[in-house]
Amino acid sequence: MAKKHFCLATKAAMLGEYKDENNWVDITMHELATLAITVFMGFFAMMNPIANTAVFVGLTGGQSAAERKRTAFRSLATAFCIVAAFCLLGKGIFELFGITLPALRLAGGILVFLVGYHMLQGASSKLHSHTPSNDSDDEEKDIAVSPLALPILAGPGTIATAMNYSASGGIINIIVTVIAFALLCLITFICFLYGPKLVDKVGKDGINITTRLMGLILTVIGMQMLIQGVHDAYMLFQGVS
Repeated sequence: MAKKHFCLATKAAMLGEYKDENNWVDITMHELATLAITVFMGFFAMMNPIANTAVFVGLTGGQSAAERKRTAFRSLATAFCIVAAFCLLGKGIFELFGITLPALRLAGGILVFLVGYHMLQGASSKLHSHTPSNDSDDEEKDIAVSPLALPILAGPGTIATAMNYSASGGIINIIVTVIAFALLCLITFICFLYGPKLVDKVGKDGINITTRLMGLILTVIGMQMLIQGVHDAYMLFQGVS
């Protein structure tokens, strides 16, 4: 039976469809590609690797090349674990706290919109930025976890984006979301490794332009999440009534 089920699943995958044991989830290759690109671009705009590289270079200016590489790996590994955990436990969190998907889309849309709005103004949002501490031992703290992993890389906006995409469908959505974020972490890691050279070539003006473009994309994504949330909430209340 297991072999037969595997053959059927393989055939369905080749046809661009996925069959669940309980119900059909028809996903064409075009829809899957569209979902993957949408999720990746959402994460890309939220994390903004080029702007974050400038932040990373500033925070690790006193480190050696080996220390900088270790800090980059630890920060991105921590961010990936956080986002992956929320992707996998998203529906469980909903059930535990009695949260509905429309509520997440509305709240997440507001968060994403605010981050994008601040980026459009040429300023960093407080949700994805770090305020330097006045403590004398601030330099001795591990910057890989805070502020790099939290809140710069895996801030509330990134987590809300991940949960929105992963919880809106089945296992396919979770897999696509996790893979898209893993790919972005890999790209960001490469940017961090060549951070000083990248910042010098792009320049301050290039970083500002990229930040504003990513902000524009984020505001549109935030509005789309809000519109979808309002629609889903309306349909939810229509079903209840």
